[in-house]
Amino acid sequence: MGKILVLAEKPSVARDLAKVLNCTQKGAGFLAGSRYIVTWALGHLVTLADPEVYDNRYKQWRLEDLPMLPKKLKLVVIKQTSKQFGIVKNLMHRQDVDELVIATDAGREGELVARWIIQKAGFKKPIKRLWISSQTDKSIRQGFENLKPGSHYENLYHSAICRSEADWLVGLNVTRALTCKYNAQLSAGRVQTPTLAMIVQREKEILNFKPKDYWSIQAAFHGFTVQRRNKINGQTRIFDKQIAESIVSRVSGQTGEVIDVQREAKRELPPLAYDLTELQRDANRRYGYSAKQTLNIMQRLYESHKLVTYPRTDSRYITDDIVPTLPERLKSISVGPYTKMSQHILRNKITVTKRFADNSKVSDHHAIIPTEQYVNLSSLNQEERNVYDLIVKRFLAVLSPAFEYEQTTVKISSMGEVFTARGKIIKSMGWKEIYAGISDSADEDDSEERDQSLPDVKRGMKGKMDPVRLVAGKTKPPARYTEATLLSAMEHPGKFVEDKEFREALESSSGLGTPATRADIIEKLFNTFYIERKGKEIHPTSKGTQLVNLVPEDLKSPEMTGRWEQQLTYISKGKANAEAFVNEMRSYAAKLVQNVVTSNKTFNHDNVTREKCQCGKYLLEVNGKRGKMLVCPDRECGFRKMISQTSNARCPECHKKMEIRGEGDNKSFYCVCGYREKMDNFRKRKSTQVNKKEVNQFLRQQEPDKNINTALSDALAQWKKDN
Repeated sequence: MGKILVLAEKPSVARDLAKVLNCTQKGAGFLAGSRYIVTWALGHLVTLADPEVYDNRYKQWRLEDLPMLPKKLKLVVIKQTSKQFGIVKNLMHRQDVDELVIATDAGREGELVARWIIQKAGFKKPIKRLWISSQTDKSIRQGFENLKPGSHYENLYHSAICRSEADWLVGLNVTRALTCKYNAQLSAGRVQTPTLAMIVQREKEILNFKPKDYWSIQAAFHGFTVQRRNKINGQTRIFDKQIAESIVSRVSGQTGEVIDVQREAKRELPPLAYDLTELQRDANRRYGYSAKQTLNIMQRLYESHKLVTYPRTDSRYITDDIVPTLPERLKSISVGPYTKMSQHILRNKITVTKRFADNSKVSDHHAIIPTEQYVNLSSLNQEERNVYDLIVKRFLAVLSPAFEYEQTTVKISSMGEVFTARGKIIKSMGWKEIYAGISDSADEDDSEERDQSLPDVKRGMKGKMDPVRLVAGKTKPPARYTEATLLSAMEHPGKFVEDKEFREALESSSGLGTPATRADIIEKLFNTFYIERKGKEIHPTSKGTQLVNLVPEDLKSPEMTGRWEQQLTYISKGKANAEAFVNEMRSYAAKLVQNVVTSNKTFNHDNVTREKCQCGKYLLEVNGKRGKMLVCPDRECGFRKMISQTSNARCPECHKKMEIRGEGDNKSFYCVCGYREKMDNFRKRKSTQVNKKEVNQFLRQQEPDKNINTALSDALAQWKKDN
């Protein structure tokens, strides 16, 4: 009986699979057992070839050589990880290997990782697919008992190829065209550019916004507060101060009469379970984590700790076959702060409605929920603990009853004006008990009524309206995006589309990018200095704003990108033609290049310093992810240097975070309040408060990134560790 080769995406996952499959014999780049051989990629081992592979002239970036439209895009082995590719290829061609099991991530990109390796290695034997949603031993075992034929995922592979080839054709052509045309490091892409355009458009709306003064009127009546409302439209805001003042003087001290009391029993259902985007939004709102940071934490919880299900999902529902596993999952999380609530749910009959379990709303993977793996909370670091806490609480909330309350609305009439008040009597906390003590960060509008305790109010009750006061306010511009609200806008970009029919279609599709790619898109915009963070807010830089003005109009349209994303979804389901899609991308890339070439717009570096790079050009000052940097404008040079960075060290005088400036022995801390402190003095001061080891550990964390593009170096470090 021949052996079965199992291809995982990462060494850590391969080790987990090998343990379940009893592969204990360690080889160079693989683990073997009596029946299975488990090997791994290091992310992608194979990629699309660079332009110069097709033609030597593409080694130089010249406008006249564009567009680059090879008849067929070629695959090449990534040089830095070619050793592991050689190992995988040799294993595939072993005489005793009869079939292959693809065990890469169960999604579009995971499918691409494996299929490109298979294609490049020339593997022709039977293929099966492991499709699991958690990395527990039990899930792996069940997955291998229910392997699917590889042919079931051909369409998913075609969709992944189309996505990759579209990004090559559009991204590389437009990036080269912009860079050559404007002599600056400019890049564009079919998802990143419309995302950037939304941020730039929001900034434009804020800058053009003219605030308007308004007034609202509040009065005291029988010890509670009532608010004046317009009888026609129900608005509380009055934009004419004279009218507002005349109402105040007319009503002050007069008698008010209760003309209506409405008591209504209300139920607020639990929120839906998490998909990746919703989890990233909450982690950003609650803890300030970036989308990329949350995804990385999730990967650790999924792969290393095996505590949560597959993170890169776009569904907020589970399938019917998961329902019988819910009691076991509740038992596994019945620890620490979750014990009381999980045991309460277990004691009562678990009722699962279509709001949680709905097969029709799950495509590749169900919502993010805890696994059956027992959790040791002390094994998690603070970041992991925070994100795990969000997932567990949401899981418990979904399985809890509704929040029930009685809403009382009172209407009072005085001098022809109508005032209202609102009160709430809680009948049952339900799912909200899980979030007791956690404030909702959503800002309430100043003019809106707040729930308050109301006395026993009856129709016909009279009382004096005193005091009556005017409350001044100003209209506010739209808020700048945070990562949480940007993720929402990327998920639902329909409001940026004028065509009603397509707006509705876009709302029902995946929007800009997918849950798996949005974090990387946002991160890329930061790393290319098109946007920057100020607190939690995202601001476009001058470079980002100028780029949006330079790129062809339809490349920054969410409509175009949404239509492509929809086509990719159709291809993955066998409902659209892959070849037709790629041909459309070829034509589109050619059109975009022509638009850039014929444009008469200009680009200006307005952040040039007087400091010269080693190549002779003047360096640009930019706000990097961790502080200020100097970067060379020359694409081929690529020099970067940190000049200051925000640290976690607090100023001893005003307690704000300080900056670190200088190099080597000349490093110093600077605060906006004017406080300065040399690194040596900082060490001495801190060493009297905490031990030396903690000080050194803290300082190491403040070190700027030695290698700004760390993905490859991380992969190589892992490779050395595993071989």
